[in-house]
Amino acid sequence: MAGRWFQRVVWIGIAANVLLALPTLVSPAASMARAGVPPATPLLWPQFSALLLILVSIFYIPAALDFERYRLTAWCSVGARLAGVIFFVGFQPAEYHMLGYFDLAFFLPEAILLTLAFRDINAHDRTDSAGRARAVQPL
Repeated sequence: MAGRWFQRVVWIGIAANVLLALPTLVSPAASMARAGVPPATPLLWPQFSALLLILVSIFYIPAALDFERYRLTAWCSVGARLAGVIFFVGFQPAEYHMLGYFDLAFFLPEAILLTLAFRDINAHDRTDSAGRARAVQPL
């Protein structure tokens, strides 16, 4: 159950990233003004950041499809959200903190849900292996 919710949150995060990045890619000055962040020059850098956000989001897709098979990717997607929180909240001026809070809104549920999902999987695996051990009787 937690695994399914993890996948849903990752998909919502991918959609949110793309919805944030596409307008910035197309019209960076207007997007930055709407967000209330200081203007950047040249505008190449916010556009490039938007492109990178879309590309990073593409790398989240395997975890959203099958987190158990792509465990490393799933944990990396959670770690990437934490990195965003640390970068924007810990090292940038207050005008940029909202971008860190954006990542925090996805980091917390993803970290909790993925931890619970793997705990459930590991508990199920231990139960299955204990049952198989009892089924094999010595001669």
